[in-house]
Amino acid sequence: MPHNPFQLSSPFTIITGGCSGIGLSITKLFHDQGAIVDVFDLQKPTPEQIAEWGLNDSTIAFHEIDITDQKRVKELVSLLSIERGIGLLINNAGIAHVGNAVTTSSADLDRIYQVNVKGAYNCMHAVLPFMQEQEQGVILNMASIAATVGISERFAYSMSKGAILSMTLSVARDFIKKGIRCNCISPARVHTPFVDGFLKKHYGGQEKEMFEKLSLSQPIGRMGTPEEIAHLAFYLCSKQAAFITGCDYAIDGGFTRINN
Repeated sequence: MPHNPFQLSSPFTIITGGCSGIGLSITKLFHDQGAIVDVFDLQKPTPEQIAEWGLNDSTIAFHEIDITDQKRVKELVSLLSIERGIGLLINNAGIAHVGNAVTTSSADLDRIYQVNVKGAYNCMHAVLPFMQEQEQGVILNMASIAATVGISERFAYSMSKGAILSMTLSVARDFIKKGIRCNCISPARVHTPFVDGFLKKHYGGQEKEMFEKLSLSQPIGRMGTPEEIAHLAFYLCSKQAAFITGCDYAIDGGFTRINN
């Protein structure tokens, strides 16, 4: 196991959307550092994918679940509380949308809300009673710089990430006396397979030029990596971060604070 100066506040970890992109990097890092990981995702990975990722299936379990289904989420969390315990929740699952307040349809808005907002709420609603009972727990939500900075053509997505930030602050306030911490991370652009797919779909034949343009929108001159987000997540879930709650951490290459 690679040396890490930080130790998780609990080994028992739930990660939503943990089979791709940022979520997969978080899953890998927590697994490699000895966590007992339960991944909630719409589709389980194949045994070949699990082997390719270097994951040991004795300490990680993949659950095929739609987090917009509150009843199913509560049933699974209750089962895990009996089998393993509930120590950490990382609300990472989310979907994107391109559009402004005119071009975003009612169905688009509802779809983004159901996954990004209600899905995160469903998971917090399910784990908090168990965390209260044990008087400890950590919740980490995945927000975005879109929660605090205006970004073109991201109306519904920005709405959902603003809600994530607000819910984070509310949970941190309401449960601080129960030993429960709640924070969120706000990445700027991160190079994931989603970015590559987005460029291919919307800028076919111009992927290289658009990738460079999007990279340079961060003052640091590049996109972030999923691994960089994962390491921040690990710290915020560690014992060494015990004094941190109700905070939003921008990890954005200077996007929100430094002008180009």
